[in-house]
This record gives sequence, structure tokens and C-alpha cells, in this order.
Amino acid sequence: MKATKLLTAASVGALLFGMTGAVQAAEWRYAHEEFEGDVQDVFAYAFKEHIEDNSDHSVQVYRFGELGESDDIMEQTQNGILQFVNQSPGFTGSLIPAAQIFFIPYLMPTDMETVLEFFDESKAINEMFPELYAEHGLELLQMYPEGEMVVTADEPITSPEDFDNKKIRVMTNPLLSETYNAFGATPTPLPWGEVYGGLQTGIIDGQENPIFWIESGGLYEVSPHLTFTGHGWFTTAMMANKDFFDGLSEEDQTLIREASEAAYDHTIEHIQGLAEESLDKIMEACDECTVTRLDEEQIQTFRERAPQVEEAFLEMTEEDGAALLEQFKADLEAVTEE
Repeated sequence: MKATKLLTAASVGALLFGMTGAVQAAEWRYAHEEFEGDVQDVFAYAFKEHIEDNSDHSVQVYRFGELGESDDIMEQTQNGILQFVNQSPGFTGSLIPAAQIFFIPYLMPTDMETVLEFFDESKAINEMFPELYAEHGLELLQMYPEGEMVVTADEPITSPEDFDNKKIRVMTNPLLSETYNAFGATPTPLPWGEVYGGLQTGIIDGQENPIFWIESGGLYEVSPHLTFTGHGWFTTAMMANKDFFDGLSEEDQTLIREASEAAYDHTIEHIQGLAEESLDKIMEACDECTVTRLDEEQIQTFRERAPQVEEAFLEMTEEDGAALLEQFKADLEAVTEE
């Protein structure tokens, strides 16, 4: 497993010290949740390159662990220590409950072409989500998909009964816990930094992530049985501190939006074929690893349990969630009917 750095008083102090000259130096700070070369890192460096190629500003990128866990970097962004953050709804959901919509199983399609069309055309993504994030001091610049979710466990999973007595790690996200309750497992919230060790020691029996992250984080080494359940895609979001963004000139706001668009386009190109490449690397490195792809009949046994998760989402989010879910379904219907 790749080494990570823990958040220290010195690292935060250095950030705070640098803030006094931030306006003059135009050095912006951007933190994300992944390792070097992973999807969020690719996005961050494409954003950085566009900013630096088209202005005198610079962007300092911080990877997972350099400033703490996901909750830490969100707090730093809301406090203005960081200007930009990349965080998945899996963690943002505790702050913005409606963002948990991506964890309603079998709501999203899993073929890439439809997923990408949805992100490009969805009114829920492009109009409603920015308003929800703004209410929490965040300027939502991009939402983008990273990859289909894959479950890893200590044995193959083919039915909800196989999840009995399985402790499955979930992000600190109430709706994701509801999903694995519905699937028959025991959801176990853990921060990312504890997942590898938890799998290694048996504190947890499995987890879910996109396949590139399973390969990058070495999770297959301690959780070798991979199951493609077809229940959803991992989605993430790049955002700015809203006070910072609103205080910029119109020219700089345009620059940032253009940089986020350029980073989106570059990242979507990057993920083409990434899942297949990552799976090949896993199977080459791991003799004991197995891959199970559920057939339609097997998927149906899980899909039948999805309505109770949708009901839990509506209870958690009330009017905001109901309106968002209605629009989400209409957007999905529009792209799947074309």
C-alpha cells in the first residue's frame, strides 16, 4: 500500500502563513482524495496546467494524506485555507445530504457512453447541484464520473445471501450504509486510511471502489475476490471556496471555469479503457484474485432491494431530495431513450 503523510500542525501552519501573500502571489491551493496518477490527480494537474499556461497564477496540488483525510480537506476549504477541493459525494453527503443520490443502487447506468452523456446533459448535475453546494459556501465547478463501482471481499459475492455477516467498509455516508444494509451486509464506516489495514486484519471483510482505485491502493492484495454488481458509478466533484471565487475578477472566474472544463475533457479521455487496464494489472499481479460479473438474473436479486434505499434517501433529504430525484430520473430517461 502506498505511504501517506498525516496532517500536521506544521503543514496547516505553512498554509496559513502563505495566505497573507496569496492575493499578490496568486498561488492557489488545491487538495484531492487520491494518489499520484489516479483520476482526481489527473484532473487536478490538468486544471493546474491550464491555469498556469493561461495566466501568471500558480496552483499547488496536495494529494491524499498530505493534508489529512477527506473531512480535513473539506473543512480547510470551507475555512478558506484551501481555494479548491475535490471530494466525492460519499463524503460530501454528510454536509449536503442530497449529494448522496449517487449511492441509490441501480439508479445510474453502468455503460460509459450513457454515463458520460448523462453528465454532459443532466439538468440535475449542471443546474440543481451548483445551487445546493452554494448553500454550503462551495462553488461547484465540475462533477465527473471516475469508474464503475466494484465490490471486493474475502470470497466471491453472487447473491444478497453471500453478504450475510459480511462487514463491508463504506464511506462516512448514511445512504451508503443503507445500501449495504439492503444488500444484506453489515456496513462499517471507515476513513480511507484505515481500509487496507482493516481488510488485512479482518476488521472488515470487504469494500467497494472503482477498479483503478482497487489496483492503485493495492486492495486486491488483502481483498482478492472482485465482484461487478452493476449497481453504480463512483462520482466526484471539484469545487472552490465560494467567498474566494466570488471575490475574484470576472477574468479569473472565467479562467477557472475554462480550466475546469479543460480538466474534465482531459479526465474523461483518461478514463477510457482505464478499468480494463487496471483489471489486467490486478490479474497479472495476483494469482488468487477472482472476478465475478453478475448476470442479469443475479443483478435482479440486488435491484429488488434498491427501493428501500431510495425511500431512505427521500426521508433524509425531504423536498430538496425529492425534486432532485425527480429531475435525475427525467435526465436519465432522456439519455437512455435516445
